[in-house]
Amino acid sequence: MTDPGPLLAIEGLHVSVDGQPILQGVDLTTHRGEIHAIMGPNGSGKSTLAKVLMGHPGYEVTSGKISFKGEDITDTDPPTRANMGMFLAFQYPEEIPGVSVVNFLRTALSNRTGVDYTVLELRLRVMDAMESLGMDASFADRYVNQGFSGGERKRNEVLQMAVLEPELAIMDETDSGLDIDALRVVAEGVNRLAGAERGFVVITHYQRLLDYITPDHVHVLVDGRIVQSGGPELARQLEEEGYEAFRAAPAP
Repeated sequence: MTDPGPLLAIEGLHVSVDGQPILQGVDLTTHRGEIHAIMGPNGSGKSTLAKVLMGHPGYEVTSGKISFKGEDITDTDPPTRANMGMFLAFQYPEEIPGVSVVNFLRTALSNRTGVDYTVLELRLRVMDAMESLGMDASFADRYVNQGFSGGERKRNEVLQMAVLEPELAIMDETDSGLDIDALRVVAEGVNRLAGAERGFVVITHYQRLLDYITPDHVHVLVDGRIVQSGGPELARQLEEEGYEAFRAAPAP
């Protein structure tokens, strides 16, 4: 069987905002079927990396390259990346008043696949996904994130992943603001969606999310660069020692 190559390849990525360097030479390669956790202290560049991967126009790539499925996407816009199969779960999902969850997903899925789904077709698909995630059916007719609790907003993003079936899901501190029950629900959803055809990049500040989602690889991002990579044991080391022990670490 032919090796399809990396799903995501980041090479020597340098990024600035308003002339201020944030990422200073990030290298990362992920393959299908892998969960990569990126951990780092506040201000290390974690959320910047997530936004740059999805093509946020407020961040300037000053050097380096981002490839997805073997194609250079460094200069492509967010809709192009989304239609190629990339998905970003936001740290603080926005409300979209007047737009129901089911209609939002219908538009997003039609753009992603090029198929003009009827409301009924999409509703059936959403209901199947909601049932698999243990979500109440009434959720589909609520306006996107309006009046949602923090846990409901994050669960809604897991529902989006289940329906849109991205090939690469980037989760930007999805554990932010969640109590332990909501965290467990979100993690269970991610674990259901993980598989050989999909890759995950999970960005988090704390080890607690990784009590429920077991990563294949853990990377420590400090001062805009990955200073160490390893397996799940690296997350436990961070929990015990903190990030200071890694600030002076040489780049791998």
